[in-house]
Amino acid sequence: MVKFVENELNTIKKEINEMWLLVHDQLENAYKAVLDIDVELAERVSTREKRVNAFELKIDSDIEDFIALYNPVAIDLRFALAMLKINNNLERIGDYADSVARFVQRCPLTEEDKELFKRLRLQEMSDRVMSMFAQTHEALTEQNIGTAKSVFEQDELLDQLNKEALDILADYATEHPDSIKLCLELAAIFRKLERAGDHISNLAEETVFYIDAEVLKHTKSLGE
Repeated sequence: MVKFVENELNTIKKEINEMWLLVHDQLENAYKAVLDIDVELAERVSTREKRVNAFELKIDSDIEDFIALYNPVAIDLRFALAMLKINNNLERIGDYADSVARFVQRCPLTEEDKELFKRLRLQEMSDRVMSMFAQTHEALTEQNIGTAKSVFEQDELLDQLNKEALDILADYATEHPDSIKLCLELAAIFRKLERAGDHISNLAEETVFYIDAEVLKHTKSLGE
């Protein structure tokens, strides 16, 4: 019985790791598609979105079967519950990657728009999201609570970058009335980046819960 449980746990760990890497690639390619105005790359991201959704359903089913068949307790139950929520958050992050990619396909971007991207610090915000995403993966893989908790402070920077970008876009739209649609689209992109950061924080919360049974959800001083 113990061997069967161990095998099931290892299978779920492997699947979560594969899902994480898949979503990582989706995020990275979506942001690269925007920054490079690469429509072909954006289309590849959208094409792979169905794979992300299908994999999420499979992992959910495997975890639910594990709970039903083995009635896990203590750390095994915490692991199963945490992975269930992590899987859901990964799928949502994948949705944001797809939305970013569809923006590139939908909007006729030009080389001049790259200058606006620089003013908005789009590269910096994208890099921060990717760094947080990689850091939470490292925290889970190495079961390091300190690494997981350090993600929360970075999420605050995303909030600040998003706010600054919205102010810049409002001024830019006033100065260039013909670019109002683009500014609205970009505002939505920054909002998605900020929301991706929120879901990455959720990943860190679930990692801490799995490792140490500490519930961080709804707490005010997560970085402490």
